[in-house]
Amino acid sequence: MAKKKFGWGLIGYGGMGNYHFEKLSLRDDVEIIGTYDINPERCKIAESKGLHAFASAEELLNDDRIDFITIATPNEFHKDYAIRAMEAGKAVISEKPVTMSSEELDEIIKCSEKTGKLFTVHQNRRWDPCYRTVKKIHDENKLGRIFRIEHRVHGSRGVPGDWRNRQPGGGMVYDWGVHLLDQMLMMMNGAKVISIYATLTHITNDEVDDGFTALIKFDNDTEWIIEVSTNNFISLPYWYVLGENGSAQIDDWKGNGTISMVTDWENKDAVPVQAGVGLTKTMAPRTDDTIDEYPTEPVESNWAEYYDNILEVLEGKAEPIVTHAQQRRLIKLIENIFTSAEENKVIDEIF
Repeated sequence: MAKKKFGWGLIGYGGMGNYHFEKLSLRDDVEIIGTYDINPERCKIAESKGLHAFASAEELLNDDRIDFITIATPNEFHKDYAIRAMEAGKAVISEKPVTMSSEELDEIIKCSEKTGKLFTVHQNRRWDPCYRTVKKIHDENKLGRIFRIEHRVHGSRGVPGDWRNRQPGGGMVYDWGVHLLDQMLMMMNGAKVISIYATLTHITNDEVDDGFTALIKFDNDTEWIIEVSTNNFISLPYWYVLGENGSAQIDDWKGNGTISMVTDWENKDAVPVQAGVGLTKTMAPRTDDTIDEYPTEPVESNWAEYYDNILEVLEGKAEPIVTHAQQRRLIKLIENIFTSAEENKVIDEIF
């Protein structure tokens, strides 16, 4: 029996829209029907690549050949398109962030429940090799009890000069924070957030945040520092993980880095070393016979698993791997980050 093909449509033919188009074009279980973009120039570019451009969103949503759509518009338009699409009988994948607020997200979820149509979000960075590598170190308890994880993305070009640098919908919390925070929540696997303190920066942009730092504590005694900056000219490590028996550092997107482990806790004697204008024994480096250092083993991943899951859900064979509950929690966390930064206070809330 021939494999069933699902008709796919795209709303928003920008950079990510084209990414989805190119990836789905490689599949033999998806039929590419067409796209709509509010910008006529983007429609012309789409057609130059062999992708049919609909004259309107209504025309696309009324096309019976389309089973599911991907929404890749600027963030503030996700909700309206998602609801219109589900009411038109389409399953919906939204680009991240899902919405601008938890209230908007609840409207979408209610529509999904009412229509019985799939609604999910493209959290693609769950497949980043660097994240998968750290998650494996965490899940396999390689460092002993992990008590601190630092995760940073640093750049030096400011906020891109497009919709990302204007309200509503722009800024680095929504652009990059949504990825790093999602990775954190997935790795913590249900542990409760008990406190949040965050600051925003406006070094290169007055209208939206061009970076942020968040200190987030969980009830499993793990604390995280999540940081995004667009004005760093010397970048810190992507990941820095501290465990009771060792540390790990990840230096690139591929997951390459170093693990340093204690091999002899009993050998505690240290010769004092010169530290500035004083001596220190506490901070003297460990000797080679008490430490073992080796490279990480990057974990490969296959982003195509995301759409594999979507099509299995459409066939009734699986549940979505990006769920409503996960997105509710993520958007609530983002809201708390903005509140903490704007009011300069610690948010003590368990969720």
